[in-house]
Amino acid sequence: MTDIAIIGAGMAGLICAQRLTEAGYSVVVLEKSRGFGGRLATRRLHGTWADHGACYLQPQGELFANLVQSLCDRHILELWQDQPQPRYIAPAGMSTIGKFLAQGLEIQLNQRVTAIHPHSANTWGLTLESSAQLTATAIVLAIPAPQALALLSPLGEPILGKAFLDNLTSVEFYPCITAIAGYPPTSPLPPWKERKFTDEPVLGWMGLDSSKRPHPQQPVFVLQSSANFAQLHLETPDLQPVAQEMLQTAAHSLGLPWLATPDWMQVHRWRYAFPSRPWPHPVLSAQSPLPLVCCGDWCGGNLTEDAMISGIAASVEINHYLRQLPDISILT
Repeated sequence: MTDIAIIGAGMAGLICAQRLTEAGYSVVVLEKSRGFGGRLATRRLHGTWADHGACYLQPQGELFANLVQSLCDRHILELWQDQPQPRYIAPAGMSTIGKFLAQGLEIQLNQRVTAIHPHSANTWGLTLESSAQLTATAIVLAIPAPQALALLSPLGEPILGKAFLDNLTSVEFYPCITAIAGYPPTSPLPPWKERKFTDEPVLGWMGLDSSKRPHPQQPVFVLQSSANFAQLHLETPDLQPVAQEMLQTAAHSLGLPWLATPDWMQVHRWRYAFPSRPWPHPVLSAQSPLPLVCCGDWCGGNLTEDAMISGIAASVEINHYLRQLPDISILT
């Protein structure tokens, strides 16, 4: 038995868990994958690592800027580019942000929640893929809205309310395909660190990922597809030819023919990459007798900053049901 079960160890889930734990609640975070951070994701490969999810942080508001500064003070983040706006990267990989935020929390990795149901008049029950059972007074779903809907729709309107389910259903995402490619050390590097593509049918963004690393051994690029191109190939079993098309498009578009022939290449499919139709508020709460709220970057926006604000809002909302949250900082 725990006070609060949080599903998802991305930015929103970890921030929410930190605040509620600091306030004195018992909190357990359940994460279906083997790591922290969600789309703050880093892949280790070929003697290096590359960020294949969020590639940098660009703070807009004061609250997120304070968090970024705190991470800079701890040498987790550093400035990557200062024009047109400051952009910050993690030299050891963006996943180090999640690892830092996970400190001191009770987190169960490789634990997929398969069902949620009322356990009693005062608690929720959660069933895990391992068939283990967990009970909690409150639940926070810090996962993409379609994944939350898949878990919650069996409960139906009598428990969650029609408006809540309709609002959750209304949220939509763009997919993305990410290609990571490494090249010979002698490759002629371009003068830029990143390029954004506008109205390009295949590509959305491309970055020189190795420019983030302290001692890069070879050039490594990360390419992110356009949403339409990702949607076209979302169910393609073998993504290698898809990634090759992305590299060929970049080679032609940028006048760098050698980009089409990397030494190695890996590819990743993001089914829920960017919220295309977000929920307009920082948190989405069910009209259930037991506290249940959803949060994430799809609440109030579509950025990592929005995920942080949403995680804070979820902690406030849960506390509203349970007791008064003291005035605590985001990080200790």
